[in-house]
Amino acid sequence: MTTAEVHRPLSPMERWYWIADQISPLNVIARVRVSGAVTTAALEAAAADLTAEHPLLRVSIAADSDGKNPEFVPVYSAEIPVRTVTPAAADTEAWEHEVDITELGTSLDWRTRPLARIVDVVHRAGEPGEYHDLILTVSHVVADGTTALALLRDLVDYAAAHTAGSMTPDTEPAAYGVVRRLPLPAPEDMLPSRFRGMRGLLRAVGTAIVDQVVAAAARPHRLLPEVAVDPHDRRTRLWHRELSGEQLEALVQRCRAEGVTVHGALTAAMALALGNIVAPGDSGRIGIGSPVDFRTELRPVVGPDDAGAYVCTVPSFPRFGAVDLWEVARDLNRELLRRKNFRQHLALVTLLRLATPDSVANSARTVALLDQRGPGNVCISNIGRYDFPERSGDWALSGAQFIAGISISGHFVATVNTSHGVLHWNFTYIEGTVSDARARQLADDSLEILSRELVRPEPAVRKG
Repeated sequence: MTTAEVHRPLSPMERWYWIADQISPLNVIARVRVSGAVTTAALEAAAADLTAEHPLLRVSIAADSDGKNPEFVPVYSAEIPVRTVTPAAADTEAWEHEVDITELGTSLDWRTRPLARIVDVVHRAGEPGEYHDLILTVSHVVADGTTALALLRDLVDYAAAHTAGSMTPDTEPAAYGVVRRLPLPAPEDMLPSRFRGMRGLLRAVGTAIVDQVVAAAARPHRLLPEVAVDPHDRRTRLWHRELSGEQLEALVQRCRAEGVTVHGALTAAMALALGNIVAPGDSGRIGIGSPVDFRTELRPVVGPDDAGAYVCTVPSFPRFGAVDLWEVARDLNRELLRRKNFRQHLALVTLLRLATPDSVANSARTVALLDQRGPGNVCISNIGRYDFPERSGDWALSGAQFIAGISISGHFVATVNTSHGVLHWNFTYIEGTVSDARARQLADDSLEILSRELVRPEPAVRKG
């Protein structure tokens, strides 16, 4: 079968992510721990299989000399680089350091290479108990959290098959020229008809006006920068947290009893923690964005395994102060459901036709507007339960999770997924804009507030 390549202009949403990445790195990262022996050769072969399967992993980006009119073009060499790291024996969490220092802070080479790279953090190589933390970093131009985890899952499966020597013409696309996925149109070109063309644009503008009225009425607080950091100097950092299997089970049961979603509970805990920072001793509302996955609303429907970025962040304004966490969560769930029912997320995607600048050189006004009003100022991206396999070949797998870079879209972001029986809650922040101490406090306080509620007895009678 001949390969099918992507050669088209970037859509407004893709162009915005590309511009943001040039100002400050905008990467999506997935990580999993593999117990067993993994060779670089197996990873390189698996990476070749991955690029053969996914058209968006065989592109680079070309633009005019003034940085305008970017387009996807077939990459000259579709080799995803594999970097090996061997940390000190006692450094069991070295993967966090690699993500924090290198992967979040370094853009991918979008001009000449595929928009992905791999890091293999090797522990106890050649010894009993050998394990590897595999890190896949993908540009947000072609991936979101769901995409990154799906690509990492496929990478591990391909590498396991190479290790076992079980690749066949049906399973090894790189060796036999088999491409299992055809290029998809740009996300905006797959929107329902009512969100395309002039009609869709007018609807998007109307939605934006209504949203501004709602925001004005809510008078939400925002997480203000501790230090003004120039957009081009912004750097994403990481604090990793998680809920154990026992804590997760308690959370799920309590959410079920309270009639709220896990996302509602996590966001409410973050709202209460943020309130203690932005207005200590006071009460009010805080703006927190929630990315909405719109794959199933596109035509054709996009599968969770297809490469691409298919999320849009909608705002919410949960309460903080002397309020009950579960009441805050219920209010938040109702607000997000209303926004989804009105399909506000699709209207916002449409609005990018007007909002996205044409180049980095002309982006300053948009960046300033995001700092003042953008829904990603504080954000929690929760993809829920992601069923990453527990085994692949002879390997045991654990700790699958994703982390998001922020670039210029906000100050403080949480990413959440539940895999391998653990809820992974990663907090990223813009260094300086949010100090290391404040970011750590927000992460710890969010976890503490939620954990405290899980051991508190349920009320005999609930409101609402």
